[in-house]
Amino acid sequence: MNAAPKPAASPHVMNTYGRLPIAMSHGRGCRLWDTNGKEYLDALGGIAVNTLGHAHPKLVPALQDQVAKLIHSSNYYHVPDQEKLAQLLVERSGLTNVFFCSTGLEANEAALKLARKYGHDKGIERPEIVVYDKAFHGRSIATLSATGNPKVQAGFGPLVDGFIRVPLNDIDSLKKATAGNPNIVAVFFETIQGEGGVNPMRAQYLKDVRALCDANDWLLMIDEVQCGMGRTGKWFAHQWAGIVPDVMPLAKGLGSGVPIGAVVAGPKAANIFQPGNHGTTFGGNPLAMRAGVETIRIMEEEGLLENAARVGEHLRTVLEKDLIGRAGVKEIRGQGLMIGIELTKPCGVLTQRAADAGLLLSVTADSVIRMVPPLIMTTAEADEVAAILLPLIHAFLAE
Repeated sequence: MNAAPKPAASPHVMNTYGRLPIAMSHGRGCRLWDTNGKEYLDALGGIAVNTLGHAHPKLVPALQDQVAKLIHSSNYYHVPDQEKLAQLLVERSGLTNVFFCSTGLEANEAALKLARKYGHDKGIERPEIVVYDKAFHGRSIATLSATGNPKVQAGFGPLVDGFIRVPLNDIDSLKKATAGNPNIVAVFFETIQGEGGVNPMRAQYLKDVRALCDANDWLLMIDEVQCGMGRTGKWFAHQWAGIVPDVMPLAKGLGSGVPIGAVVAGPKAANIFQPGNHGTTFGGNPLAMRAGVETIRIMEEEGLLENAARVGEHLRTVLEKDLIGRAGVKEIRGQGLMIGIELTKPCGVLTQRAADAGLLLSVTADSVIRMVPPLIMTTAEADEVAAILLPLIHAFLAE
């Protein structure tokens, strides 16, 4: 039998991605089908984007309705669903105001601008922001500078200055790095690092950083772009520690596939931007706002926070039962439906091998298998993920 043809190359598209030779055609729930008809179980969720899976029967008609009415109008005018979505986010975060944009990069860029203006408003001429090893905040020059990955920074210097980098979960290192520095304006991190290898901040560390920011009048800025929107079983991953940030960038899962970003701010940061300080063309357009409103509504109707916690715990238990203590497996990390399996050697080949076996996932930080599936995943589907993935890991480690 002849092998199915691979998708044609894209000679006119810039070569910025190491793509697998697969092109997707359509999806339903946690399943995707490629243009050759091959079926895949989706444990990647478009990289934590497809909160409601694919072709959700409640989301699709809502978006069809909105497309037939109005897609874009400009921020020269009021967009009613901006206020509706902002209220939903404020109520679930304990913060007060929201700026809407289109991507996580934009949201993080806005957070960095907020922090700098916060400093300038206090008379600090050269504001500095604390960031973290292994962090990933985006690929613009500013967010790239805040990112802690030399590989993605290489070739794009000079980077923006004004960042102080510290290790994860080490409050003494943070205090030492900032002691006596009057230019510090903010501490900025992901509650659970995604691209950096699914590395969680410990709850006590989060509380200690909150207290340190309060004591020094710094902004606590928490990047929830990948780990937020119910992925860990709470609306935002930092809520497991019982803290509230001053600034919180969001994106990815907020629109279930429709591009959307947001910066949610509390009283200390909510009024820093004034007309003319910041803006966006596409951010907050009617289609994206409808997607955000409907995503939150459906998540609550279907109990998806509870589902993420329950199914994620089930999947981790199955994986740990098989892998913990096995030679070549370093650690299994994460929370809810954000799971990383760190191996002791680079394992990028598993992305293609998993796809060949009908499972979509990614490998990040060279040696961490990352799974961030739709929050609608069932325990039966989680068992299917494990049944496909575990033999692949065993065979890889035996090589």
